[in-house]
Order: sequence, then C-alpha cells, then structure tokens
Amino acid sequence: MKLLLTGNEAIARGAWEAGVKFATAYPGTPSTEILENVATYPEIVSEWAPNEKVALEAAAGAAIGGVRSLCAMKHVGVNVATDPLFTLAYLGVNAGAVLVTADEPGMHSSQNEQDNRNYARHAKVCMFEPSDSQEAKDMIKEAYAISEDYDLPVLFRMTTRVCHSKSIVSCSDRLEVADKPYEKDIRKYCPLPAFARGMQVKLADNFARLEEYSNTTPFNYIEDNGAEIGIIGSGVAYRYAKEVFGNTVSYLKIGFSYPLPMKKIADFAKGKKTVYIFEENDPIMETEIKAAGINCVGKEKLPTMGELTPDRIRQALLDETAQVINPNPEMVLPRPPALCAGCPHRGVFYELGRRKDLMIFSDIGCYSLGLMPPYNATDAMICMGASISGGHGVQKAFDIKGDHSKKVVSILGDSTFFHSGITSLMDVTYNKSNTLTIILDNRITGMTGHQQNPGTGYDLKGDDAPIIDIEAMVKACGVKNLISVDPNNLKIVQEAIEWGLNVDGPAVIITRWPCVLKKFSTQDQTEFPTAFKMVAAVNLDTCIGCKKCLKSGCPALAFDLANKKSGILKETCVGCGVCAQICPKQAITVEVR
Repeated sequence: MKLLLTGNEAIARGAWEAGVKFATAYPGTPSTEILENVATYPEIVSEWAPNEKVALEAAAGAAIGGVRSLCAMKHVGVNVATDPLFTLAYLGVNAGAVLVTADEPGMHSSQNEQDNRNYARHAKVCMFEPSDSQEAKDMIKEAYAISEDYDLPVLFRMTTRVCHSKSIVSCSDRLEVADKPYEKDIRKYCPLPAFARGMQVKLADNFARLEEYSNTTPFNYIEDNGAEIGIIGSGVAYRYAKEVFGNTVSYLKIGFSYPLPMKKIADFAKGKKTVYIFEENDPIMETEIKAAGINCVGKEKLPTMGELTPDRIRQALLDETAQVINPNPEMVLPRPPALCAGCPHRGVFYELGRRKDLMIFSDIGCYSLGLMPPYNATDAMICMGASISGGHGVQKAFDIKGDHSKKVVSILGDSTFFHSGITSLMDVTYNKSNTLTIILDNRITGMTGHQQNPGTGYDLKGDDAPIIDIEAMVKACGVKNLISVDPNNLKIVQEAIEWGLNVDGPAVIITRWPCVLKKFSTQDQTEFPTAFKMVAAVNLDTCIGCKKCLKSGCPALAFDLANKKSGILKETCVGCGVCAQICPKQAITVEVR
C-alpha cells in the first residue's frame, strides 16, 4: 500500500509499523502533528505531557518497563529534556526508545535556530536524519532495532521541510514486537556514581560497534556519477543539492549521521577534485571530516544560518541569482502578525501597553505579539516558564539598585503555566518577590494548534480527563493575592492590574476566556454562553474618526480614509467589545449576531 504522507505522518506510521505501544510529547511546531497522528492508531497509548522533560521521562520509563516508546518535541523542547536524555544514554533501554527532535532552520515559528545534531555528540546517543517521508518511516523502524541492539536511546532529527512536505510512502503491516520482560537490575537502571562508571564504559563500547554499523548501513550510501565533484549531504540539504546539481556530481547521502561513517567518507573523497558538505545549520559533519584530515568545503562558502535552499546554493556556489518577480511596494501593504479578532489577550495588552511604569516579561506563545504595535508592551522574553522566573530576577535587580520607577509584570498562558510556570511561581513566592503574574487562560494550547492540556478537561484522544484548577495550583504555590477576571472588560482589567501592582507580596491575575478559534466543549458552552455570538457596529454619525479604536489592534477594524470613519468587518468580528470600550464617543455598539 502506498500513501501520500508528510514527514510527521510518516513517523507516526513508522512507529505503528515498528510495534510501538507508548508515545508521548509536548506540542510544538514543527513536531505537533507527530503525536496527533500517532493518536489515531488504537494500538498505541498516546499522551500529551505537561512538558518535554516529563514526556521523555515517561517514554524512558515505558522502554525500561518493556514496550517500545516514542517521544517527540520541537528543537527547543530538547533543551528542557536534556536532564533525563544525558543519563538515559548511560542507562540504556530495555525495549527501544526514540526521541524525535523537530529542528527549524529559518526560525519560521521559533525563538532560535539551534542545531540539535549537537546533542547526539554531547549526550552520546546515535542519530538518524531522514530527507523525505519514505526515509522518515523506514528510519524510524530501523531506529527501534538499533536502540535495542545497541542498548541506547536514539535521537531522530527532523527539520521543518521534512516534517511538513508530502511524498509517496510505501507502507507495511504492523510488526507485533514481543514485550520485553522487566527485571530489576540496579546496576543498569540506578546511576549512582559507582554504577555510572561502568555504564560509561558500556556506552563507549556500544559506540565503537555503532561506527561499524554507520559504515555498512544502507541509510548511508554513495551515488557515483563518475564526477570529480562530490557532495556529502544529510537531511533535506541532500535533496536541495540534487535539485541544483542533478547527476553532474557524485553524492554520499548521510542518513545515519552520528557516529559518522568515516571510512565510507574517506573512500568517497578519494580522487575527488572537491568535496562539498551540505548540512543545515552548524558545521558538524564538516568539522569532524576536516579533523580526520579529509579536504572538504563547507561553511566557508555555504550559509551557516537559515535554510540551505536551492536558490541559496546557486547563489553561494554558482553565483547565480534566482529570477523572481519583485512586488510593487505601492500595491503590497505590510502585514505583521497580529492577535486574532476576538483574542482574549487583546484587552490585557491594551491596558498594559498604556502604562509606562512597567517592565513586562513575556513568555513564548500567542501573547508574544504583545511586543508588537499598537501595544508595544513587552520588554523581554526567553523561553517557556521564563516570564515568571525571569521577571523575578528583574524585580530583584530593581530592588537591589533601589530603582522603584518600574514594577515587573510576568505574563504567560495556561498551557505554559502547566509546562514550566509552576516551579517559577514557587521561586517567586519562596523568595518573597514583589511581582505581578498574569496567567492568560484561553482554555486550550492556542499557539501550536489547539492541543489539550491539563486544564482543559480532555486528553490527547479527546476523552474526559481531570481538570487541574489553575487557581488551586496558584494557591498551592503559596500565592495569597489572587483574582480571576474577564479579560474583555477593560475597566475590570485596569482595576485588577492596579490592584496587583499595589498589594504587598506576589500577586496573580488569572484571565479566563476561550480562544476565539477554539471548538467549544459542553463546559465552554455553559460557562461562556454569549462568547462569539455578538457583533459590533459603528455609528457613522457619531464616529469622529479619532482612530482610538484602532489602538486595540483588532484586524476586524478598518478605517475609511475617504470618509475618515472607522468600520468593522462583520464577517470577522465576534463582538468581544474591546473596541467599544475604547471609543471615547460610544460610537461602537455590540449586539447579538
């Protein structure tokens, strides 16, 4: 059977064919669809975890317990999961365990462009790098065999283009792998220093054997076109190279990329006039190949940042510029990212942006857009959970300096609070920080495509799940100053912020209103009966064209330059009422749609 699959869908299919029985992840572009597709296979127990560290630990436990497990996350998620990853390499596995890292050259939806191939070397785990969907499916199956044969977790590097591009995949039946019996073995599974030293020796021996595998595996293969020019390529960079050069050069395709097949590389390089290294982003293969005394050309000519696309290859190596149709700047208006019409975060950022006495530390999510005009609210952001702990550090610095001109506000979403905000809030209360934290509870994991989380009442497969009460969790962290508000009521939001800035000790405001794109549950329909059933309209006789409503940043608002009046796109508006509250002339009304 053949199917047209994305790389993410192919990984899910490959995991099913490989006999995987447990899968877990934290959603994050470009990896999210892996677990969403795995969850469609009833033979696999699939779960969203609160964060990536927890996900990898659960997958490691399942592998130790005797069933093949899969863990998936985006590249920055591996940073969260490194603590268990490094030690799991020492322990090894019982049944196979694979960690998929979805890297993002080009930073399409990420805060950095890290190359997680570095983790393979750093953590001493082997690694596969598919270049299309067929390889993704085939390699994931092989990864489980390697994991069990060599007693190692396997790192599986995807990139955005491989994750989301579709190609034809030849599929097979599911392999029913016998569960491994669990046997207590403290020397294998308890890394006390006395035992870990032995684990380290075992790990080194396994890698010595893996080097031979790397030189013989069919996933590392030569395409000999009798050319003087050779290209060593991994992942989608190999596909890009083939698109540019076709059969005019010879190729060494690297699919199992750590440890590298150094003998095969040396044989391939013999007699070549020039060998180019095609890899995104860091010069990992290049550095190791040059260290082995093999002449090659890499990042001195090819870009170190961004995607290694065919156009960039042609520019770098052939001095050819791609022909493009340049848009007329007078006909194309800039369209920066914006909060959706009816987004419950809008009122909060409108009020925060009006104040100049705040230092606002944001988290990673839809609310990252609070830094953009017209709000211009946010001062800093680092990673998930850092809004609270980073804000704590800023406030302590202000206190040390005696600077009382600004107060720190930390802001994050409900899923992010569950991910890593809880421990950060403990840090704030334990160390008596005088910060205000705003938790934007939009009832779903919004940024990555509406995945469930511990506060939504449903699990990955849509079944009922216990709801973790954010208010109760905040109180359990030691916060005594706590209120919950409707974020669409600007007067209440303004009063809540003023309250939170002036109480003694740490304060928390929880805003509770569903994401405008959310599919409403029965509970949502009960709690928010009027949500998104309203629409706003402008009374043109009353409107004075002051444009103050536009400061809400709502894409449902428009301004007629000829008549100098505001207008509302009714097909987009959901009647949140924020613009109506901003209008100084009460020219905007909200009514039932």
